[in-house]
Amino acid sequence: MSKYEHLLSPIKIGETTVKNRIFMPPLSTNLADKGYVTDELVEHYKARAKGGVGLFVTEVVTVEPTYCYLPGDMCIYDDSFIPGWKKLADGVHEYGAKILPQLFHPAHMAFPLPGTPRLIAPSNVGPYYAKEAPRAVTKEELKVIIRQFGEAAKRAQIAGADGVEIHAAHAHGLLGGFLSPLYNKRTDEYGGDIDHRLRLTLEVIEEVRRVCGKNFIIDVRISGSEYTDGGLNLNDMIYVAKQLEKAGVDFLHVSGGTTIARGSSIPAPGTPMGSHAATAAEIKKYVSIPVATVGRITEPWIAEELIANGKADICMIGRANLCDPEFANKVAAEKADDIRPCIGCLRCLNGIMFGKRVACTVNPSFELENEDTLAPAAEKKNVLVIGSGPAGMEAAFVAAKRGHHVVLCEKEAELGGLMRIAAVPIAKQDLTRLIQYMARRLEGAGVEVRLNCAVDQAMLEGEFKGYEVIAGAGAQPIVVPAFTGFKQWMTADDVLAGRAFPGRKIVVIGGGSVGCETADYLAPLVNDLYPRNREITLLEMAPGVMATESGPGRSLLVQRMMAKGVQMICGAKVEKVDESSIWYTKDGQQHCIADADTLVLAMGYKADPALEEMLKAAGASYHLIGDANKVGTIKDAIGAGYETAKAL
Repeated sequence: MSKYEHLLSPIKIGETTVKNRIFMPPLSTNLADKGYVTDELVEHYKARAKGGVGLFVTEVVTVEPTYCYLPGDMCIYDDSFIPGWKKLADGVHEYGAKILPQLFHPAHMAFPLPGTPRLIAPSNVGPYYAKEAPRAVTKEELKVIIRQFGEAAKRAQIAGADGVEIHAAHAHGLLGGFLSPLYNKRTDEYGGDIDHRLRLTLEVIEEVRRVCGKNFIIDVRISGSEYTDGGLNLNDMIYVAKQLEKAGVDFLHVSGGTTIARGSSIPAPGTPMGSHAATAAEIKKYVSIPVATVGRITEPWIAEELIANGKADICMIGRANLCDPEFANKVAAEKADDIRPCIGCLRCLNGIMFGKRVACTVNPSFELENEDTLAPAAEKKNVLVIGSGPAGMEAAFVAAKRGHHVVLCEKEAELGGLMRIAAVPIAKQDLTRLIQYMARRLEGAGVEVRLNCAVDQAMLEGEFKGYEVIAGAGAQPIVVPAFTGFKQWMTADDVLAGRAFPGRKIVVIGGGSVGCETADYLAPLVNDLYPRNREITLLEMAPGVMATESGPGRSLLVQRMMAKGVQMICGAKVEKVDESSIWYTKDGQQHCIADADTLVLAMGYKADPALEEMLKAAGASYHLIGDANKVGTIKDAIGAGYETAKAL
């Protein structure tokens, strides 16, 4: 009996049997070309179908030509899109998977491309998201849109799709907006009470069923609650779920939150896995059709538990399948430790709104040749990797997998480099899983790992003479000498590594990710003015904190700091530090903090030039990667390690 017997068991959806309950929800890729399915997009889905996914709900598919959701999303508003869709459907069917395009009208969420007419919405409500107030869509326009949904579904059926998902969640797009009282302020038959706000979605379902018949899956994505004052709540959505079942919907995809309340619909790192499971479980009690749950289901045990414990019938597993296309197959083989771990960072979606293609911090390539399909090197070499941070471990693994003889030297007693420190702050625990995963791969690939081994020039000129050297020894915290006269100072790394212990009144200089995470880590968990609570003041020279970050992770981190009473002073330039005081200017005025007992420096990192100087002196053939070359993110580091070793 499988450890994941519930997750791997088949399920009947309408008249269709799906081989398992690992479904992949919509994740935008920006791999389409002017709305058309590309070969690259087909291969993206095929890789995950081959990896064992039971059913795909694709990324957004727009049903009409006027409004664009994302420039790289798919469309199906006329027959010219059918051949590409047929190729996509045939591709996933080849591996026994099913596929449903997610039909969507972006309405007030449309991307404002040049020439786009004024956006439409249920009502002229737009301050939450749109750049200008949209106009209320007319009833005559709704008749056309309903027909367009039906025609789009028919095209999907002709192309071989197994059904469609109708997106009515997150107060998002036309249908989600009509359903939500946050956006729908109408007083005609499409507004007012919940029955009238639901009317448009029911009319779309009726039209799709009319044109596509009984043997065609219709799934509706809803928010089990919008978790927002004035929005839809669980009681509302239990009622909605019952009406959708009566309308002939085959299963419900229960998400939660809204796109306008950051972190409510797409859960951030550190939030509970199965973030919308509570509402799905409650809704499941009142309907007889299958219910899917979604939201940070990144490990197989939680998916199995949700189904085994009756919380849901299906788990929508998105980012984990993006991160590791073989997720489902590894689950079936009970090799959970071999699953490339999703760390929940949401780098996959960060660039989507700016037209960038989908990406992953942990998986450096979605191309046909990637970590899983690397071609052997034409010439086998001896390779020395210096440093076991993410860049070094990735480079060592890729080089060894391509057939090179690889030795990795790490000066510390453990692998991981700065990632071990990065895993310490609140909500960063998943980085420990990434370190474990990357370390296991080194062993499996046959990399010779030497710990407590600091490479020096003699070693480069002796034992490693003639080796190709990949140097990824990380970076050092920036320390301003003028700030080190304070009575107790330390870097953020010192704090997070446990090398130094701060007092109770702390000033953190630097409001980037590291400074904010350190302030959050040091701040009291409860802001209750308890006498022994720490008091944290964060000084940032820029107009705001974490200026280079976006998304739910940043939002929740800032919210936590505010709730804990961290005083964030932006636009503050530190001018002078003496033994007992910290002086800064803001808005042309000078201020002094004279009661702090600890100064924490979090002003970024810089590469150590001594490493490259040593490599040059030894006459080594070398490549600098990760922070040793240019300070960046974990994604940057892994990507550099992958590309460098792939090119050897």
